[in-house]
Amino acid sequence: MCRNIRVLHNFEPPATTDEVTAAALQYVRKVSGTTKPSQANQEAFDRAVREVAHATEHLLEALVTTAPPKDREVEAAKARERAKLRYG
Repeated sequence: MCRNIRVLHNFEPPATTDEVTAAALQYVRKVSGTTKPSQANQEAFDRAVREVAHATEHLLEALVTTAPPKDREVEAAKARERAKLRYG
């Protein structure tokens, strides 16, 4: 389930709200053990996603680094190469 959570820090351009929300959704799915909550739990599930996304945005804003920003395309190419070697 959490394979879709990617590093969001130190990229140029910075992580978008959609990327942060997608990571929060994956996290809440993993912790709750469900990809589709029941109607009784939907409100709590959605609230948790919003709160995790909010906390993540604050975290990303507060983090500092001296490393140069990473390029998304270069990192994606590296990931594809690793997958190619791993899965053939």
